Amino acid sequence: MHPRWRTALLAVVIATVTAVSACGGRGPLAPEYEYEEDLTLSLDGSATLVVNASVPALVALHGLALDTALNARADELRNQIRSAYSSDNTRVGRISNWTRRGRRFVGIHLAIDDVRALSNVPPLAWSKYELYEEGEQVVYRHKLSPSQNAPALPVNGLTGDELVAFRLHLPARIRFQNSRYLGKDESRPAARGNILTWEQRLRERRLGKPIAYAEDRTPDVMEVRMDRESILYRTLWLFGIAFVAAMLVIAGLIWLTMRRGGPAPSDHPR
Repeated sequence: MHPRWRTALLAVVIATVTAVSACGGRGPLAPEYEYEEDLTLSLDGSATLVVNASVPALVALHGLALDTALNARADELRNQIRSAYSSDNTRVGRISNWTRRGRRFVGIHLAIDDVRALSNVPPLAWSKYELYEEGEQVVYRHKLSPSQNAPALPVNGLTGDELVAFRLHLPARIRFQNSRYLGKDESRPAARGNILTWEQRLRERRLGKPIAYAEDRTPDVMEVRMDRESILYRTLWLFGIAFVAAMLVIAGLIWLTMRRGGPAPSDHPR
């Protein structure tokens, strides 16, 4: 390949990687969410949650008293957000911020001891989380309620057409889930095997319109049924078995080599 073409190709690759990184690893053509809750769940109930949202969306959905101006003091905004999301059950980590379409966005990283107590955090009080065993499966249910104390639109340019998403990373094989494509009654398959997404318009979420129906037809419940055994645990177990088997094969080959390659008989008479 000509050096100039190689340089151009390298530039394209770097630009693509940068774009994907800026979009949270989901690619430059992924939907732009005004508000997103990205939950990574463990079978014991512990979890991590990343809330990526515009400051106006936090005001419009949760009624938080935040300054929506682009020139608002970043340190004061972070302190207010940290205070709102902190609890005995949650620890607020990094709070990042960026701008898009004339609005400031924040990324709030939370470590959670028990997802079932997450509704005690004021901005997440609109949710009720359940996680329990049922036979050979584990059931996860996330029930939503309408926004509380939310001001009327528009808030800093929001129209209500913006997208809201709830993303769920699961630790085990999925047996049932009720995610749907936006505006359709069509089942939405899991991404990469264990990542689910529910989407809704901002105005619909504010009004409490159902984002999904549970298996028992309970409205506004995101539901998943999965195996009781973690995918990671199963993978490590299989890896361990494969490793032991490989070691036994190697040990057997060494033993056979040593047995066949014993000392040659002496040519000198005794």
